[in-house]
Amino acid sequence: MSDVIFRAAIRADLPAVLDLLADDMLGRTRDVGEVDATYEKAFADITADPRNHLVVAEAGGEVVGCMQLTYIPGLGRQGAERQLIESVRVRSDRRGQGFGRLMMTWAIDQARQRGCGLVQLTTDKSRHDAHRFYLGLGFVASHEGMKLSL
Repeated sequence: MSDVIFRAAIRADLPAVLDLLADDMLGRTRDVGEVDATYEKAFADITADPRNHLVVAEAGGEVVGCMQLTYIPGLGRQGAERQLIESVRVRSDRRGQGFGRLMMTWAIDQARQRGCGLVQLTTDKSRHDAHRFYLGLGFVASHEGMKLSL
């Protein structure tokens, strides 16, 4: 695991990131497709926003994981900024090898270094393995999340 590096995703990583997003039970129904204008725009918007970070985990020169970190300012919790972790994926042939734990530990360390008061994430209710994983990292299912698809 010592050869894993975390870095900002670059445009050349976009196909690999999209493959990661599509490489699971939910993603294959909503994130399948080639790089097109919508993905190009989303990537440009994310990378242009200083509060958003699309991060890839690279091992042996290959992208093996990704996640998006968003920093949200707020008045609650005495004005503490919070980190939102989304779109966490590890390549299917690398799952179960500790990459996910390494990625999450790195992300949490980034939040601490930035002075965030809270790290939060959402995970689909059908992702039971992910729930166990996040609970094992110390996350608490303290809130009920809701979404409205548009």
